[in-house]
Amino acid sequence: MTDRILLRAEHIKKYFPVSTGLFRKKMLKAVDDVSLYLREGETLALVGESGCGKSTLGKTLIHVLTPTEGTLEFDGEPLNKDTLEKHITDMQMIFQDPLSSLNPRMTVYDIIAEPMIVCRTHSGDALEKRVYELMDLVGLRRDMANRYPHEFSGGQCQRIGIARALALDPKLIVCDEPVSALDVSIKAQIINMFDDIQKDTGVSYLFITHDLLTVRYISHRIAVMYLGRIIETADTEELFSNPLHPYTRALLSAISVPDVDAEIHRIPIEGEVPSPMNIPSGCPFRTRCRFAAPECAAAVPELRDMGGGHKAACLRMEEIDR
Repeated sequence: MTDRILLRAEHIKKYFPVSTGLFRKKMLKAVDDVSLYLREGETLALVGESGCGKSTLGKTLIHVLTPTEGTLEFDGEPLNKDTLEKHITDMQMIFQDPLSSLNPRMTVYDIIAEPMIVCRTHSGDALEKRVYELMDLVGLRRDMANRYPHEFSGGQCQRIGIARALALDPKLIVCDEPVSALDVSIKAQIINMFDDIQKDTGVSYLFITHDLLTVRYISHRIAVMYLGRIIETADTEELFSNPLHPYTRALLSAISVPDVDAEIHRIPIEGEVPSPMNIPSGCPFRTRCRFAAPECAAAVPELRDMGGGHKAACLRMEEIDR
C-alpha cells in the first residue's frame, strides 16, 4: 500500500425518483453526501446494515450508476461521463451472487476472455495464454475451461468472477458482498486469495460487506455507512478498539464470539431503519439512538476528525460514556 490516492469522492449523492401516486414523485436518497478516498494497494471496507446504500455507493464510485451530484477523481484525473472510457479498464466489479453474475450460456474460457475481447487488449495465442494464467491465479484447473457455470459450486463460480474482474489488470475492484453466499471454509479460501492477489498485483479493493469478522481480517480501513451517509471512518484496528459513533458500537457488539464463556455486552438498536424516502431531520440515526437529544434533530452532523484520521459524525460523542 502507498500513500498515493487512487480514488477520491467528494459530496457524492445518488437519488432515485420514485412514483408515489398520479403525477407525484419523491426522491429516494440512496447515497447522500458521501466523501471518501482510497489509496493504491489499499482495502477500504464499507460496512452497514442491508439497505443502507453500500452497493449503490460502490456502483456510483465507478460510474456503473451516474452520480446525482458530487465529483469523482480517479488516478489524479476527474472521473465523469467524458473521461470514463479512458479509465474503464482500470475499474472492475465482483458481484454478490456468483452464479447469477455469470452468463449460463458461456463457458469459463469465454467468460474470462470476454472483457479482453471487448476491450481489444488480447487476441489469438496471447488471449489464450492470459485466460489460463488467470485460471491458475484463482485456483481453477485448466481442464475446467470448457465447462459451464452450472457445473460449478458457489466458491468456484466466485473464482470465475474474480478471474473475469482481473482480466484487464484493473487498479480498483469493487467487491460487493463477494463471500456472503459462501460456506465458511470456502469463504476463508476466497478471502486469502483476495489478499494474495493484492500482494502480487497491488490492486485496491472497495470491500462491501456486513461481515465484521471478515472486515477485520482483510481491510486496512473501514467506513461505516448508515442510511446513505458515512458516519465513521478509521483504520481497522482503531475502529475495533475505539469505536466512537453509537451505531458503530452497536454493530461491533453484535459480532459473534467463539468463546461460550466470554462475557458479552450487547448494545441493542431499537426500531427499524427509516425509509430512505423519509429520512429523519438532523442525524439520520437519532430515531434509534439511545443517546439522542433535541439538538440531534436540528442539524446533520459532519464527520469530525477526532485524531489520527479517525472521523465520526455525532454531535454528542464527548458526552457519551465509553
